[in-house]
Amino acid sequence: MICDICGTEGVRIRRIARTYGKGENLLLIENIPVVSCPHCGESYLTAETLHEIERIKQNRKKLAVERPVEVASFA
Repeated sequence: MICDICGTEGVRIRRIARTYGKGENLLLIENIPVVSCPHCGESYLTAETLHEIERIKQNRKKLAVERPVEVASFA
């Protein structure tokens, strides 16, 4: 796979978790594929991934499973 930023070959796909919203509207999406380039150091989401994230956010009531989450503050 070729990096869309620097054009070199050898990008890797990493899986991350990302939160959207806050408070009672908080949504955690796990296993999001992120394209990561070891040459230029950039990481980015593809258009297909962004569309899927939007679909998940719009259908969160059908797709999400409620789980208790511990929260800590850094400060």
